[in-house]
Amino acid sequence: MLEIQNLNVRYGGIHAVRDLSISIDRGEIVTLIGANGAGKSSTIRAVMGLVKGIQGNITYTAPDGRQVSLTGKPPEYMVKMGISLSPEGRRILPHLTVEENMMLGAYSRNDAEGVARDIEYGYTLFPRLRERRGQKGGTLSGGEQQMLAVARALSSHPELLMLDEPSLGLAPILVDEVFATIREINREGRTILLVEQNAFAALRIANKAYVLETGAIALCGKGADLLENPKVKEAYLGG
Repeated sequence: MLEIQNLNVRYGGIHAVRDLSISIDRGEIVTLIGANGAGKSSTIRAVMGLVKGIQGNITYTAPDGRQVSLTGKPPEYMVKMGISLSPEGRRILPHLTVEENMMLGAYSRNDAEGVARDIEYGYTLFPRLRERRGQKGGTLSGGEQQMLAVARALSSHPELLMLDEPSLGLAPILVDEVFATIREINREGRTILLVEQNAFAALRIANKAYVLETGAIALCGKGADLLENPKVKEAYLGG
């Protein structure tokens, strides 16, 4: 579904991602784990077209079998191709209501009935958002803002949903809720690319995982296998 080959991302003199190659098959949950500065968010932002001057190839296979190069394309092109991002830090618009934020995620669509179905789907996943649909986004709790960020990304009806640090700053009970929802979204047919510092929670749900260190892949394998890997346990799972 998505192939990243020899991706390099630089910010001035900083080489953030180094010759990174990963593959994502349709229907999978794939996770990138690693410490701060490992290149996880830079990778996902490069896929979304939010990083300029990248090197390498990003290729997307559409449901009809067409192979499309995404390298150098802008974010709006990614959304039209069926790729959406729930960014790190949520980045909802605080002065807009919950429903207005969700509608913003569907800005590129012109199928009103489909948009209404996807907004309703977001409310079904996150009932608390339905209760607060007319409330300003900036007045929500951190957990509710994260729910809104995911629901907004789903409003574009993506085939590939990318999630950047969805558990960051959340209480443990909300972390469990967010990861249960990610599994539910995947079970209902969406492919997930997950960037996450909570390695234990991410590896538990991932079909495939990549461990990044200083911008390069250090390890890769099935999520369940990496949970048992001694190096991963020592570095990311508290031994």
